[in-house]
Amino acid sequence: MSKNKKTAVVLLILVVLIAVIPLFALKGAEFGGSDDAGSVMIEKIQGEYTPWFTPVLETALDGELPGEVESLIFCVQTGIGVGIIAFIMGRFVERKKWQSME
Repeated sequence: MSKNKKTAVVLLILVVLIAVIPLFALKGAEFGGSDDAGSVMIEKIQGEYTPWFTPVLETALDGELPGEVESLIFCVQTGIGVGIIAFIMGRFVERKKWQSME
């Protein structure tokens, strides 16, 4: 096995361990969103909390978005971000190839 393959395997194992170990190490932990955590902390510190504004889609639809729609929007946003990053990284690789050919 080449050095690059060994490095890739070790890094993949580390990634899996970093993702799995906290699930077992933190018994009884709640994994919630940061939006709710912020409002809860403000209520603990200051008392009553009223948000400054409501989200645009909640106002347009006269109610809260279903969880599936929120997840879909989040996934689309993530996909767009990953696509942009991959495009930029690809441009760097191609630029390096073209510069080495000159």
